[in-house]
Amino acid sequence: MNEQTQTLLSINGLTMIFGGLIAVNDFNFSLQSGDLAGLIGPNGAGKTTIFNMITGQYIPSKGKVVFLNHILNGLPPHEITSLGISRTFQNIRLFGNLSVLDNVMVSFHMGLKNSFLSAMWRSPAYVSAEKAMREEGYRLLEAVGLAELSREEAKSLPYGQQRRLEIARALAIHPKLLLLDEPAAGMNPHETMDLMNFIQKIREEFNLTIFLIEHDMKVVMGICENVAVMDFGIKIAEGTPSNIRKNPKVIEAYLGVES
Repeated sequence: MNEQTQTLLSINGLTMIFGGLIAVNDFNFSLQSGDLAGLIGPNGAGKTTIFNMITGQYIPSKGKVVFLNHILNGLPPHEITSLGISRTFQNIRLFGNLSVLDNVMVSFHMGLKNSFLSAMWRSPAYVSAEKAMREEGYRLLEAVGLAELSREEAKSLPYGQQRRLEIARALAIHPKLLLLDEPAAGMNPHETMDLMNFIQKIREEFNLTIFLIEHDMKVVMGICENVAVMDFGIKIAEGTPSNIRKNPKVIEAYLGVES
């Protein structure tokens, strides 16, 4: 199918300069629809800066980001989200005192078209929309294995389940592209293995393209089909996990540190 080979995201010559510091220099990368790709490199290599440029937190100093024929440079984050790009963050950003279900519904409310008055007076249109959101929220929680915990406070969940909840909230906007920033950070080996299976499952179930930053090489080499490697703001390698493992530049800059 053409949809399977469609170029979803194209990054060309992306550069980010903070004062005199070049955080990212001439980064090029592309994602085809359905890809599961990884971005690795030492701390400070520029990985999260790339995600921030894709999602509109930073405006690139040079270069261009194109998503489904839309140039993203200069668009505010909410417009980029509305085009179909969602993300999670290295540090989990949940509303700890809200229920698991309410955390998911927060994302739905961002797209709710009802006015403030209709919400305040709980008009029939608002009540109907809220009911539909609640039902979809339950479906998302079922998909990520958290439906039975829907009434629990988010802060009471174990770390691995909090990560799943954050991803469920990202899925609530029906993204085409999901960006995961260090999803395995802080996880034990059992949680990491569950996460790897979970990421592969949601890619298929939600027809997603996934681009992830990760330090855990077991995750990257275990599920990613294509991997880009950053060092000091420059892409030093790109290829399949097997090729990346053997690349001398990668071994010196990153993998060698791990061993």
